[in-house]
Amino acid sequence: MKLKEIVEKLNLTIIAGKEKLENEVTGGYASDLLSDVIANSKEGNLWLTLQTHQNIIAVATLKELAGIVIVNNREPDEETVRKAEQEKIPLLGSKLTAFELAGKLYELGIKG
Repeated sequence: MKLKEIVEKLNLTIIAGKEKLENEVTGGYASDLLSDVIANSKEGNLWLTLQTHQNIIAVATLKELAGIVIVNNREPDEETVRKAEQEKIPLLGSKLTAFELAGKLYELGIKG
């Protein structure tokens, strides 16, 4: 499923990287530990996290993730947004908790 479809269906906020919303989402991964995401996420995953610092962009770039969703209505700092735009990483926001959002993604057919 295209990231654009997920954004529309789950009413996600586009914070950065809108030019990459055509990315294909191959699965999902939820974690707040960067080392865990590096070790276990897969290329094309949509990452759910409450982390808002710029290191999340570095991890998403390294792992070639489809995008990042910051949950719990948290907002990234300006440097994180700038880095996401620079690296062309879709950075999205959601009011939902990671648990709620993961369930909705699962209902859409996005598996872990």
